[in-house]
Amino acid sequence: MDRLTMVDEIFLRRHHGYGVPIVMQGVWRTAAVVDPAVLESVHAALTRSALGRRVVRPRVPGARPRWEASTGAHPIRYDRDPVDDVVRWADARADVDVDPEFGPGWALSAAPVTGGGTVISLVCSHVVADARGLASAVDAALTGRPPAPTPPRSSDVGDAIRTVGTVLIGGARASLGLLFSARRRRELREFVAANPGPRPERTHVTTGTCTAIVDVDAARWDAAAAAEGGTANGLFIAVVTAIADAAGVPMPLHISVPVDTRDSDGVDNAMVITEVVATPSDSLADIRRSSRAAFAGRPKGAPSGFPEETAQILPDRIAAHLTAGAGELDALCSNIGRLPDALASLGPHRATGVATRAMHPGISRARPVRTTTHLSAYLCSHGGTYTLSLVGIDSDRFDSGERLRDLAVSELAARGLTAHSW
Repeated sequence: MDRLTMVDEIFLRRHHGYGVPIVMQGVWRTAAVVDPAVLESVHAALTRSALGRRVVRPRVPGARPRWEASTGAHPIRYDRDPVDDVVRWADARADVDVDPEFGPGWALSAAPVTGGGTVISLVCSHVVADARGLASAVDAALTGRPPAPTPPRSSDVGDAIRTVGTVLIGGARASLGLLFSARRRRELREFVAANPGPRPERTHVTTGTCTAIVDVDAARWDAAAAAEGGTANGLFIAVVTAIADAAGVPMPLHISVPVDTRDSDGVDNAMVITEVVATPSDSLADIRRSSRAAFAGRPKGAPSGFPEETAQILPDRIAAHLTAGAGELDALCSNIGRLPDALASLGPHRATGVATRAMHPGISRARPVRTTTHLSAYLCSHGGTYTLSLVGIDSDRFDSGERLRDLAVSELAARGLTAHSW
């Protein structure tokens, strides 16, 4: 489809200041110095990748914004001075102007590392791609695989007719369902109870973020999870809950868990959000049961029967109010899964570490934001390693990357796992 989905538009509104700003970032470390010519070839391949697209606003009221191919790209930023702290450097590189509408929507940076090696950062607007989409685009670029064919362009008039028709017909059916169906009325009550909207008593103002990245042996992680009757994802949730608890975040912890819904190698934001509630005293078996129940239930979104497209035909300010805090709970646990093998090297240079995460550029004392989320966490695997990336979004409870790193190392050690900090 050449039109933005509702999830795409939520991230687009965040880009324009309605909520917490967000970009995706992939970070690589290599033991050897990467030849600039290799980086230039990667940059050229990414220019032709599925990341090369931008949002075009419709000319017809009721039509959704559409995607248009774009070859615009920031030049590679190559810092000449060696980097001592690769995480701090990557944090700074995430604060880059990637614009999903006027472009470019992505940026590539690199720097030498003190003691040898190179660190590379690839940032893209979350409107352009989610984490799996970013990984897929890089995989295609590194392997020479052509991106998925561009969807045929649809007319604004045709899309407006279809979208408005879906909203009017779907809304009418849903309203009639409420009049004549007790089941539909029950579903709506359950939706309202599960989606209370912004909760002022649970929100906080943050003036900045802090981050940490650690590696853990994958076999040991899986063994620790299995020993307690849990899963690798359940252990991920348990560790994040323990870190939040140690930092003083109120319990129980309400966690947003993205679920991948893609059926192709596209870069689109193909996900829904479910909620898992956990406490530090929950066993991994408890978390496994609650996760299964959450995944089997209805994901967060529009009330049953009402079209999600409703928010897409409203003015940004009204739509932003209706979707305020969409997907935001106390914490976020995004298990990105196993990364494509191609991401383990850049040309002839083998990667010694690969991390994926979402970042929030621009937050400062001059530009604070209000959110319910205290901590976001991202887990990916590559080779025999799990990489855990943490982003503290609560400047009171997570005041430095060093404290966040120490909390992660301590909570993993409590489960017999050794964390190697980046």
